[in-house]
Amino acid sequence: MEVRLDGRTAIITGGSRGLGRAMALEFAKSGADVAIVARRADVLAETVTEIKSVAKTKVFGYAGDIANADDIKRIFDQAIQDMGRVDIVVNNAGTSMAKPFETISDDDWHADLELKLFGAIRLIRLAVPGMKERRWGRIINIVNTGGKTPRARSAPTTVSRAAGIALTKVLAGEYAPHNILVNALCTGLIITDQTERITQSRAPGLPLDQAIIELGKTIPLGRLGTAEEYANVACFLCSDANGYVTGTAINIDGGASPVT
Repeated sequence: MEVRLDGRTAIITGGSRGLGRAMALEFAKSGADVAIVARRADVLAETVTEIKSVAKTKVFGYAGDIANADDIKRIFDQAIQDMGRVDIVVNNAGTSMAKPFETISDDDWHADLELKLFGAIRLIRLAVPGMKERRWGRIINIVNTGGKTPRARSAPTTVSRAAGIALTKVLAGEYAPHNILVNALCTGLIITDQTERITQSRAPGLPLDQAIIELGKTIPLGRLGTAEEYANVACFLCSDANGYVTGTAINIDGGASPVT
């Protein structure tokens, strides 16, 4: 089976680094025109150049804050101008924030929900009318396994991610009659540019390469996943090869989560 996205257009938030970068790269190599969104214009430009060097499709970079409704509207309008339409939306913006509950301020809650939940809601709201008109669309909400199994002191992120899973299920049912498939990817331990920060909290004092090995021992598969493996799953879900998977929250975690 060959998974291709020829002729499709995609917008990926948080697309300049890590999983967003890996998905953008795989989508472009698979034939899609891709727009990536990030806050840092310099890093964004570097990633656009990198993707263009290995893909023959169009690649655009838009600087902006997904927590800002005006920025989202501006970015989406620019994507329509540059690509003509948006077939695929990947909501990937946001890093982890985890604190003891009593230390989380209202500003913390608002910031996390604006970025991870309302950012996705606003971008989907803009994209859905065109998808309905064309009777084809793919939406992926990037969450984490903590959205299914939240630990103590993991708010506000796990609360926002749990809401993202619920949003996925609601939209999958609502837009299935329009051939718009909506899924969530529940992220486990994946090697990205954020790995060093994660290992510092979970394996303090160890060199990065050794910490990755030690963390891998806690996972049933015995290792951390790669961003490329992650991107392969996203690419399949966004392709015509997937015509029947919708409303799922798929764990990409090497079997670590206690729930499916």
